[in-house]
Amino acid sequence: MENALSKAADEKFCSECGSIIKLKAEICPKCGVRQLPAPHASALGNTTASGRNKNVAGLIALFLGGLGIHKFYLGRTGQGILYILFFWTFIPAIIAFVEAIRYFLMSEQAFEAQYGGA
Repeated sequence: MENALSKAADEKFCSECGSIIKLKAEICPKCGVRQLPAPHASALGNTTASGRNKNVAGLIALFLGGLGIHKFYLGRTGQGILYILFFWTFIPAIIAFVEAIRYFLMSEQAFEAQYGGA
């Protein structure tokens, strides 16, 4: 009998029913639930399910944060517009510098929880 808690390198657990399924399976054959794509690694680290990356967000905040480009990247359009409206005061640039450091120090799980949604 197969051990329910062990899986091979090419297998994963279903996000809904917990059954062992193939790593590349898009739909669980047992419960029929579509599986979320696994975050994939790039040269700058892991991306969230929506394709965002904390290191990319940090770099954008560091270099273009005064204009709020990192806010648009993270899906916070309203905040991005505020940054653009007040960029001439340099206050958004200071805030973006602090946010860049925060993104770099944030764990992957915390970034996924806060910015992972589509």
